[in-house]
Amino acid sequence: MFKCKTVWNKLAPLARASSMLCLQNARKSALRHGRRLEMVQKAQMSSGPAGGGGENTLYYVLIGATCLGAGVYAYRTVSGDKERYNERMIEIASRPKQEPQAAEAVAEVGAESKEDAAPLESIPEPSLEPVKSEPVAEEPTLTEPPAEELLVTEAVVESTETEPVAEAPVTEPIVEASIPEPTVESPIREPVVEASVTEPVAEAPAVAQSEEPLAPVVESEPTPVIIAEHVPEASSVSESAADSKAAPAAEPVEPTAAPSDVPEHAPYLLIGGGTASFAAARSIRARDPGARVLIVTEESDLPYMRPPLSKELWFSDDPKAIETLRFKQWNGKERSIYFQPPSFYVSPTDLDKVENGGVAVLTGRKVVHMDVRGNKVKLSDGAEISYEKCLIATGGVPRNLQVIDRAGEEVMKRTTLFRKIEDFRSLEKMSREVKSITIIGGGFLGSELACALGRRSTDVGLEVIQMFPEKGNMGKVLPEYLSNWTTEKVRKEGVSVITDAVVKNVTYKNDKLEIKLKDGRLFKTDHIVAAVGLEPSMELAKSAGLEVDSDFGGYRVNAELQARSNIWVAGDAACFYDINLGRRRVEHHDHAVVSGRLAGENMTGASKPYWHQSMFWSDLGPDVGYEAIGIVDSSLPTVGVFAKATAKDTPKAATEQSGTGIRSESETEAVAGALKAETTATPPPIQQEEDYGKGVIFYLRDQVVVGIVLWNVFNRMPIARKIIKDGEQHADLNEVAKLFNIHED
Repeated sequence: MFKCKTVWNKLAPLARASSMLCLQNARKSALRHGRRLEMVQKAQMSSGPAGGGGENTLYYVLIGATCLGAGVYAYRTVSGDKERYNERMIEIASRPKQEPQAAEAVAEVGAESKEDAAPLESIPEPSLEPVKSEPVAEEPTLTEPPAEELLVTEAVVESTETEPVAEAPVTEPIVEASIPEPTVESPIREPVVEASVTEPVAEAPAVAQSEEPLAPVVESEPTPVIIAEHVPEASSVSESAADSKAAPAAEPVEPTAAPSDVPEHAPYLLIGGGTASFAAARSIRARDPGARVLIVTEESDLPYMRPPLSKELWFSDDPKAIETLRFKQWNGKERSIYFQPPSFYVSPTDLDKVENGGVAVLTGRKVVHMDVRGNKVKLSDGAEISYEKCLIATGGVPRNLQVIDRAGEEVMKRTTLFRKIEDFRSLEKMSREVKSITIIGGGFLGSELACALGRRSTDVGLEVIQMFPEKGNMGKVLPEYLSNWTTEKVRKEGVSVITDAVVKNVTYKNDKLEIKLKDGRLFKTDHIVAAVGLEPSMELAKSAGLEVDSDFGGYRVNAELQARSNIWVAGDAACFYDINLGRRRVEHHDHAVVSGRLAGENMTGASKPYWHQSMFWSDLGPDVGYEAIGIVDSSLPTVGVFAKATAKDTPKAATEQSGTGIRSESETEAVAGALKAETTATPPPIQQEEDYGKGVIFYLRDQVVVGIVLWNVFNRMPIARKIIKDGEQHADLNEVAKLFNIHED
């Protein structure tokens, strides 16, 4: 290269001078004649007088000399490289057998980097001799093999195999780069290849080899080789390896693969393993029988219903119910907490193989990131799953009091945030071991757990305390008079109810938890159950680019429960637009069923709006219960109509009549279709009695019923749903209450 540059530096000035003279003469001639030159004159390149041509010959000589010099330089460079390469190959072939330690060192170096793996002097060369019946006794030569056994190619070779030599002594397999270069006499077109690993074969004793297999050589530098046309059949290679009992060669380094039980793709991906996900899966399969649905849940359990964890399971007389999670409903019938047995689901690894699709559950995995543009999610273990349609039904996590969070490890170890199956089992075990349990919270969950623990307090000698800042149980839901009545009912269950209780701090002293209230009252207990609400899980909002509602929490979705293209949200985490009541977020079992079912339908193209008003219910034991629908907020004006209760006006009797413990499952829209409320009379003042056996409480907003509580009135929810759906003003709510047949014996 330097020679060419020197020659060019000498010839370039001459060429430039000749060109400049030619250009100057052309300009003078143009000015002299006052017109453009002819084409012949433009092509003339002479430094002398016009019409001369000697300078053209000099110019051609200079250009020709330059090209000739470049060609000579290229030829000498290629020839020199070829000679150096052949000398290198001869040197490699003449080297003595390597020591085992040297071979092992070569293997380690070859595995560390592809730059170190490129030199071929550390790799033993295979023999190019034809197969013979006796061992090869002399060193392999570099003579050209027969032409019929060679094939010269210009392709990238990924793997090569050598013919096993018959009757060779038992040796360890080696890792080969390729068949070596023949002598210079053979025609070469310099193919580019990559070093590769051959199948384990038995080599002749004359071939240099190591006692241990070398590390695979990956992506070595391109090297010209001649590829043997004849390749031994796989059967002969395997038989030879089996006869010699050679250890398998080292496998090439593979990139870390996703866990085997994680499918790479799921047409319908449901994030979360609760009620909403299962309802969506069932709805998807109903509309698309061949659908393949994958549920990813952080819990270790299959989808199950949560209400029995704070209700029926506590009243079971079967000691094995804690493990089997089978419970007796109020009517005595037994059922499992799980929606379906394990046999209902298909294995995640078989989801894409089953003929008619199915539902698979991937347990113990958490989705930590969503790529909404690439339609894929990333799991906590690094695996990725692509999807076509995705549902976020992550529910929520129990809230905790800040004073408990700041209280330290000893307090946290003695605090239960009740939500999952393991929380139920832990609290049930705790209730048999400690002497005192304090429940902080007066809502649905806190009141249900207080009644459940109070029922067994006399049998196990357990003190049960319930404290909350309201004036009565469920004070944020029920009107004050009904909340006070409910509080007395809970006390009769053996619970010490502490009202107007605002916790100031919690400490651990002398093996006891000390709860100090803001008004100075102090309570000592062994264990705390915090039941102060639910915080919707919104960890995927940032990576998925989803909008979070600042007022109600949760992911904002439209009336079809869609957050953005190909993504829906259902259950506790959804802040949806109710076409009758506006923007809402609901944390109840029936809403999870309804919203999950609707989301599943819309994922299959139904495009239905959320119009079905979900209900919720709560039971304070088998004797007192209520069902509610719509917006039930004690701050709203209420009108209650009550009647004397009978023996059939209990949750137990309602369960016996409907045949199911999950009362929302027995609902039917047909019941309310033909009903119409009368609105003619003037409402008389409501007489509130001390014994509220059964009744209907209407919640009003702008004189329109937006919520209804059915107190010990069961199987009438379709009527309440239609009243809210109509959204009409009613002059006489007593007449509306007659639609629920509360005055019948």
